Formats: sequence, structure tokens, C-alpha cells
Amino acid sequence: MNTEDARTLRHWLSTPQRILLIPHKNPDGDAMGACLGLQQFLLGFQDDVVVACPNEFPAFLKWMPGAADVILHTKDPEGVARQIREADLIFTLDFNSLDRTGAMAEALETTRARLVMIDHHQSPGDYAHLTYSDPKMSSTCEMVYRTIQALEGEGKLSADGASCLYAGILTDTGSFKFASTTPETLRVAARLMDCGADHVEIHRQIFDTNRPERLRLLGIALNNLKILPSFRTAYITLSQEELDQCDFRKGDTEGFVNYGLSVDGVVLAAIFIENREEGIVKISLRSRGAFSVNKMARAHFEGGGHINAAGGRSAESLEETAARFESLLPDYKPELLAV
Repeated sequence: MNTEDARTLRHWLSTPQRILLIPHKNPDGDAMGACLGLQQFLLGFQDDVVVACPNEFPAFLKWMPGAADVILHTKDPEGVARQIREADLIFTLDFNSLDRTGAMAEALETTRARLVMIDHHQSPGDYAHLTYSDPKMSSTCEMVYRTIQALEGEGKLSADGASCLYAGILTDTGSFKFASTTPETLRVAARLMDCGADHVEIHRQIFDTNRPERLRLLGIALNNLKILPSFRTAYITLSQEELDQCDFRKGDTEGFVNYGLSVDGVVLAAIFIENREEGIVKISLRSRGAFSVNKMARAHFEGGGHINAAGGRSAESLEETAARFESLLPDYKPELLAV
């Protein structure tokens, strides 16, 4: 965050504000960590700081301080609408287009509140009064920490706030193995540990609290893994029946796509997950090196994200979606082989 924006934000926060923090629909660890970490920091000098989510978030994130008090639009749409109407300042975290909030978007487009965007995805929108956007950052949680630094508030960051931010960095960097991890990312993580973030416990809560049903679903996913050596590609499909068989819960497929990318020689990995309730197939894409899944998602699957991590959707059937994905690969073969 530059000096001028930090000065503006410090001025806005110098008087009591009704503050609302919002992640994107289907929030992940970075989105929830950013919201709850910033909430913990702001509660140090603001009385009214609320987190409102478009929908439910994964159970493995519910250990985070403040998670129990998050308002869900899917459960209390009137309550969330009231929070948006009454807010003075709204932080939108880990997204850069209001349509990423689903049914909340219309109310956000007409709010009287000042809007602050903090996000690390490409192609930011222009809806915010203050925009802090940097696609080179490892995570929005790292950006929130830098925002706190710019506000000269590092000394006010509690262990609870540091734990939330650390969790978001940990998940969005793949436990610090993704290319977005920089020396500064690791220094930020170390400073969060200095503030009280317990690395061992955070890792356990996120990665080592699996339900047996999730592990069975992982077994099915790996059994469905298809490897296409000539295109250096692997993908997984999961049908609605397979999800139901394993009592699927939100967050259960988190990280599954990375198993495809772990195959020796694979450059591009995908997972296609059928969602009959929404009438779509949800898509996650991962890649190595310079191959941009962001471009692929934008061009073919109504999505986007980062160079090496992106998402999208398809209105076709699961089988048709997988077939279309395979049909695209010959056009991308030179890029895939060049990595």
C-alpha cells in the first residue's frame, strides 16, 4: 500500500466507523484469513467490525478466531443487507469484481459506504474508493499484513489476528511451495509467528482434521485421475453421485487438484466437480512455470485467477466438460511442452 493510500485509510479510521469485511463467494483460507485477521486488528480501535460472507465456508477454517460470529448471506440475507446499508466503510478482500459476491453484489453496487479493495488477482475492477491491488503478492493475507504495517499497527496485531493471516498465507502458497512465495512472504510469516501465530497448531487445524468421508472422496478422486502424457496434463472428475456417496461438505475437495500436478512431468492439472444444485461443473486449474491457467480459464471457462492457479465453470455435463477440456489441449501443446 502506498503512502498516500495509507494516509487516506488512516484518516478514515481515525473516527468511529461501522466496518464490514466481505470475502468472495465460496471463500477459501486466504479470503477468510484476510477478513478475520483484519477484523481482529480493527477491533483494537473500532467497536463495530463485522464479517459477512456470501455463503458457507469450509469447516477446516472454523477454528479461526471470530469465525463463529460471521454472518452468512445464505442464512440471513436481510441481516447482511442491513449491514451493507448501515456500513460506513466496507473492505472487499481477496476479490476485485463485485459479481464475485453473488447475491450480495446488487446491494454493494448501491451502498453509501466507502469501499476498500485489497486483492492480489489480475484485472481489478474500478468500484472501490481505495484500491490496493498487486497480482505479484502471494496472498491477500500478506497484503493485509502490509496494510497493517502501512497503518503503523504491527504492535497492535494480536496472536489471534496473526494466526488468521498466517493461515491464509499458508493455504494460498500451498504451504510455501508455490512460485508466488517470495523471501518477503517468508519474512511476513516469521513476523506473524513473532506475534503469536502457532505454526504447528494452524497446520494441524487445516490439514490434519479430516473426516473419514473426505479421505474416501480423495480415494475416488485419485482413482478417477486421468493422465495425458503427450500434453503433460492430468485431470480429475467427480460426479454428484460420488460426492453424495461420501457425504460431501464444502471444502472437502480443497487441494485435490494439486495431486494431478504432483505427477512427474505434468505441467497442467484440472479438476471438474459436478454441482447439480447450481446446474454447473466447477473447475479448478493449476499449472507450472509460464503456462497461464488464468488465460485458459478466461478464454474457455468463464473464470480467471492467477497465472498458475485459476478457476471457472461449465454449463455442460461433467463428461462434456472433460471432453471439451481435452479438445483444447492440442492448441496449447506447444506452450505445455515448452515449460
